[in-house]
Amino acid sequence: MALIDLQNISKQYDTKIILKDANFTLNHGQRIAVIGQNGQGKSTLFKIIMKDTEPDSGEMAIDKSLKIEMLDQQPKFKANLLVRDAIEEQLAELKSAKNEYESITNKLLTNYEDEELIRKQSELASYLEFHNAWDLDNMIERVLVEFQLKQYEFKDVNLLSGGEQRRVSLAGLLLKKPDVLLLDEPTNHLDVYMVEFLEQLLLKNNFTLLFISHDRYFIDNIATSVVEVEGGVLRKFNGGYSSYLEQKAQLLENMQKDHENLLRLVKREAHWMQRGVTARRKRNERRKSEYFDLKKQARSNPAQIRKMSLELQREQKSFNTDDNQKNKKKMLYELDDICKTLGDKKLIENFTTRILQKDTIAIVGPNGSGKSTLLKIFMEKMTVDSGAFKKGDFDIGYFDQQRDSLDDERNLLETFCPNGGDRVILDDGRNMHVFGYLKNFLFPREYLDKKVGTLSGGEKNRVALALLFTRKVDCLILDEPTNDLDIPTINILEEYLQNFQGALIFVSHDRYFVDKIAKKLFVFQGNAQIMESHQPYTEYLEIEKEIKDLESFEKEIEKETSSQKVVQTVKKQTKLSYKDQREYDMLPEELEKLELKLEEINACLMDPKCYEQKGIVAMSKELDETKEIYEAKVERFLELEELIESFNS
Repeated sequence: MALIDLQNISKQYDTKIILKDANFTLNHGQRIAVIGQNGQGKSTLFKIIMKDTEPDSGEMAIDKSLKIEMLDQQPKFKANLLVRDAIEEQLAELKSAKNEYESITNKLLTNYEDEELIRKQSELASYLEFHNAWDLDNMIERVLVEFQLKQYEFKDVNLLSGGEQRRVSLAGLLLKKPDVLLLDEPTNHLDVYMVEFLEQLLLKNNFTLLFISHDRYFIDNIATSVVEVEGGVLRKFNGGYSSYLEQKAQLLENMQKDHENLLRLVKREAHWMQRGVTARRKRNERRKSEYFDLKKQARSNPAQIRKMSLELQREQKSFNTDDNQKNKKKMLYELDDICKTLGDKKLIENFTTRILQKDTIAIVGPNGSGKSTLLKIFMEKMTVDSGAFKKGDFDIGYFDQQRDSLDDERNLLETFCPNGGDRVILDDGRNMHVFGYLKNFLFPREYLDKKVGTLSGGEKNRVALALLFTRKVDCLILDEPTNDLDIPTINILEEYLQNFQGALIFVSHDRYFVDKIAKKLFVFQGNAQIMESHQPYTEYLEIEKEIKDLESFEKEIEKETSSQKVVQTVKKQTKLSYKDQREYDMLPEELEKLELKLEEINACLMDPKCYEQKGIVAMSKELDETKEIYEAKVERFLELEELIESFNS
């Protein structure tokens, strides 16, 4: 049975149709990625499921007992709330359940035959067990460490960065283990290591998941299916992002074949119209109507096919490997043993490099390692502490998420043509009509008169990007350019960047984007060291992981070797010490007593009257503790026996 079932859902804002007769089903264990251009209905679908907005028509079947939780793009917290308290606040339901369980357990000490209390206690025990919530303080402690939040534990959550706030929200959300988890751009502002941790966590806990994301590797690793929202329609594809591309290509091929068949049918019907429609007007009115419908469809199909074909071409483009102009490159930056410290934290130490005219460089590494600082050095907004920094005479184009270059009071025509007229000159010298250019960035003609201040965040990002490529610059510096962009816009950005003739320096945690664009990596390794690499980013990450696994393995080997040396030293003994001998003699009796105790506890746990009187939680805890003591003593007994045998060998 489906957890969420939407049938023929429609939603319209003013004259804009967002969803039209859309069908959507989510089953237990599915992880569905929702993709599509911004403004097409992804967020509306989420709002309908969360019951934050009502559809205009259609039917919804969502179980009332279903616990659905959602992570917003921008989490909101109360004022003056500490990080630890912010996580604990999200677990209020678990805390309440634990308190109720303890209260019922106390009541059962005197009312141990009350069936309603026993039933309620059992339900609460199952609930707490499922959420692993017997020890909430330990849960919070563990999640603070896992989500790299321990250092901010007693800091005001509202003073953290966007990425850190999302980690706080995610931590609490995942601990709640909802029946269905909705995530809106979960990887935004997270570094690649935290993204990989999130992937592992979601897969390990087998969450039923519905998520919006532009991170194509994340989709590929997580999604069991992909739903594309386009023109009010939901189109489902099985598998991850790579499967989606294959199926989309097949869909395009089928559309082209269908269109060819349609054209043949239109041609045949046209001949029929010419021959006999006048004489049989009444009788053939329906056929005439069908002919005009076919003709209309035939006219609209090519536009859809062209659009889909263009998107696929953008997506499937490989690395730009044109190295023919290497000798014509000029020096832009020269860095020689530069160092930089902020506060008491050393970020860059003895870094040397050269950046040439056609270099495309991705700056990668954990959050807080110094990537943005290096960008600011390149922008000359920050100076180095030591070493030599040289910058050539050239123009820089800069893009960040603040969109400082935009004037909210100007419309799009004024933004792109500030001196009047309706044409723009691009960085490659092309002269285009402003509408023709903006169409490439998915803006319809009616947007030309819209003021920038009325646009959504994603639309403003598209404007800022489009504006960037109208400026004649030698070097582009981009700070997290794919954040808050939909996949179609990212594909357009990638196309323009691959055709850009100057140098490109960018910070990004988007593994797919880095793999596709970068020819060189500046990797912040977390110890103020920056390593240059010419590998694809995912390959570098894989090797890095293998090295860490190898180091861990070597440490284990060292530990084992050291342990063996200790044993060898002990072998020189000829008999047990007085203390060890006494322990060895007493252990069989102690083990026998523990075995009897374990039998008693197990027998009690099988008898409702017994465990209800003593408390099932207390009994379970006692069983675990006794088992632990028993196993430790068995291990010690075997260790001493082995030692005695070594004396005789």
